Amino acid sequence: MTIRTKMTVLFLSIVTVLLLVFCVTIYFLSDVYRQSEFETRLKREALTAATIVFNKEEVSPDLLKILSRNQMTALSKENIVIFNAQDEIIYQSGLKNNSYSASKLQEIKLNQEVFWEEGEVEEFGMIIKNRAQDYIVIVSAVDQYGLSKQHNLAILLGFGSILLIALSAILGRFFAGGLLKPMQQMIKEIDAIHASYLSLRLSQRSKKDELGQLAQRFNEMLDRLQKAFHKQRAFVSHASHELRTPLTAITGQIQVSLLANDNVEELRSMAKSVLEDVNQLNILTNNLLELNSIDVDDIKIKTSLLNVVDLLIQAKAEVHKKYPESKIYLHLDDHEDYLPEVYANESLIYSAFINLIENAVKFASDQMAHIKLLTLREEIQIKFQNKLNMPLNLSNDIIFDPFIRGSNSKNVKGHGVGLSLTKRIIDIHKGYLNVHLEEAEFVEFILFLPKGNPQ
Repeated sequence: MTIRTKMTVLFLSIVTVLLLVFCVTIYFLSDVYRQSEFETRLKREALTAATIVFNKEEVSPDLLKILSRNQMTALSKENIVIFNAQDEIIYQSGLKNNSYSASKLQEIKLNQEVFWEEGEVEEFGMIIKNRAQDYIVIVSAVDQYGLSKQHNLAILLGFGSILLIALSAILGRFFAGGLLKPMQQMIKEIDAIHASYLSLRLSQRSKKDELGQLAQRFNEMLDRLQKAFHKQRAFVSHASHELRTPLTAITGQIQVSLLANDNVEELRSMAKSVLEDVNQLNILTNNLLELNSIDVDDIKIKTSLLNVVDLLIQAKAEVHKKYPESKIYLHLDDHEDYLPEVYANESLIYSAFINLIENAVKFASDQMAHIKLLTLREEIQIKFQNKLNMPLNLSNDIIFDPFIRGSNSKNVKGHGVGLSLTKRIIDIHKGYLNVHLEEAEFVEFILFLPKGNPQ
């Protein structure tokens, strides 16, 4: 069942229920009003008959019957009966069998006034006092005019309801189609979007209604998908290039080594060069695997309370082993009331520190790096600073993208994966990493780590 049909059926069901409730309510209220009005007329007839019987003794009972049957206000099938205190009939008019049960007469005596129905005949009984005696006056008649109006009202409400329900079905389907027309247009536009046309977007007629908001959210999702798709393609392209370079070098050196004519020194030199290329390839492969395995939204990391100073000292020593000529200075600005401790994953944070320190040392014009630690109440701030020998020519928006390298990295080994990996690690820990370039001669990476548990 289509949404249009569902909307039409739902709209028609609501209209039908409301219309039936309205018609039934109108019919029964009208019937209650008719009964009340007819009860008043019967009561008036009872009082009139009692007044004539008790106050006009010179009028014979037969004459009263004739007047009762032929007066202009006489009701259809009207019948009047008067009982004395001994439940004996002292007056009656009409052709109806006037036998009433003792229980009904007793009910009238107890309630003073009683109204009831027997089929289409409606009856009213009441107590009237005359000369210190109680008399029971019962008037019965058929409300032919009122029942006729009630019948006509029922026919009118029935046919009117059927007509309105049919009209509601037609209009409901028409308006449902009009409301869903923008959605049908959206479906056509969505069908035109695929991998080769990710730049297409849904038209946004209005942002105030739900369909406009849906189109806006869908376009925003397409923006994110297109960005992720382009990043993925760029990642594959750069990764293929980075992997091809060492593999080509290894292949070439092995081919040359086959022509070395058993020269041991040449073979040793080539094997050393191949080993270096293999180590670089291994580092690149590990970085790619680690970069691909870390997802900020999905990964669940195990954290523990770590001393940041100890980790920085270990990372500093590790980088110094790799670059013996480097000079790395660690500046501590500890607050006496706050401990330099954070909840983090030790291996991931240690890897991030290694990448930032190594990055500072590799690209420093004087192989000198400064690390400044500031301990605050809610977070820890770490700055990694170094001087540049030439401008980076990179913007802050792309410096953390994978395989992005600055113009000062031509003679420096690397693959442009470290900063991207570090950024993801910091994001996982609910921290943030910024870069600050000053006059193209000084670069500073500022790392903020919250002290709270990121889980």
